[in-house]
Amino acid sequence: MKNYQTEALAAAVPLPDSVNLAMADIAAAMREGLLAMAVGAGLSVMQALMEESVTTLCGPKGKHDPGRSALRHGREDGSVTLGGRRVGVRHPRVRSADGTTEVPVPAYELFSSTELLGKMAMARMMAKLSTRRYKAGLEPVGSSVEAVATSRSKSVMSRRFVEATEVALAELLDRDLSGLDLVALMVDGVHFAEHLVVVAMGIGMDGTKHPLALAEGSTENARWLPTCSSASVERGLDVTRPVLVFIDGATALSSAVKAVFDHPVIARCQLHKIRKRDLETARGPRPDRGQEDAHRPPQGRPSRPGRARRARPPAVQVPPRSRRSAPGRPRRDPNHPRACHPRESAAHQ
Repeated sequence: MKNYQTEALAAAVPLPDSVNLAMADIAAAMREGLLAMAVGAGLSVMQALMEESVTTLCGPKGKHDPGRSALRHGREDGSVTLGGRRVGVRHPRVRSADGTTEVPVPAYELFSSTELLGKMAMARMMAKLSTRRYKAGLEPVGSSVEAVATSRSKSVMSRRFVEATEVALAELLDRDLSGLDLVALMVDGVHFAEHLVVVAMGIGMDGTKHPLALAEGSTENARWLPTCSSASVERGLDVTRPVLVFIDGATALSSAVKAVFDHPVIARCQLHKIRKRDLETARGPRPDRGQEDAHRPPQGRPSRPGRARRARPPAVQVPPRSRRSAPGRPRRDPNHPRACHPRESAAHQ
């Protein structure tokens, strides 16, 4: 159920003038805290709201009305959303006067919506709460309610988080961009496991960052930026104004930016530039560039001393093995003081 549907349904729920609560029903929850008592009172109020909805649809109970369009049809088991969980309740049923179709009860439809569960799951996941510890992040609602609560397992929360993020991403990528006053644009590829996502991020005049588009691909080539920008242009992005574009220096991205924007000012990211020069310096001259690179001084920032490879000492020149040495005996340098046995070193002297 979407937001506008939930708001319209909440406006259509009839409200009674007053609600009578039996304090004996919520007295046991008072020992568990104020929140548990409020939950017990809220469930009683919900039952009163559902009865008021049935009265609005079917008329007062016990009074004959030949012109009524709906009839009461008993009760059945159901569930409502409460504090990030599902709680079982008994809700009334209503059918049409001819008994052919089921008539929804507005109050029950409102409280049984699962949209709030998705929002709470996404909020807790974004706050670094794992699906395995989702139960630990829920509010205490009382032992009686907790005993019948469902939809708290890690698999359910994972599915709701995926559904909520899909909806949030779709809303983000479908919003209108005509009112944005962008002065800069950043385009780069972000790696997620084995996937590459090209992200286009705009910066407004006040410094606020605005996600413009996303495109999944294998590499940062020239065909992904037009895919991002075409969707942005369709949503009202102005590409005729001068804009400062930051890229990582790839030739494909540079040509794609020039093909989309009318007056781009392309600037290479200095961090990417430093990383690339350090990598080229560590690799040394390439053989396909000829001998001119061998005499060219290294460019960019000098590498840190910790990254430099230590020079190894020169190898010891070992004479060939004599005929008297036993087969398989390792070769030794007679000039090294600890290379031979003391007797052998004295014989050599």
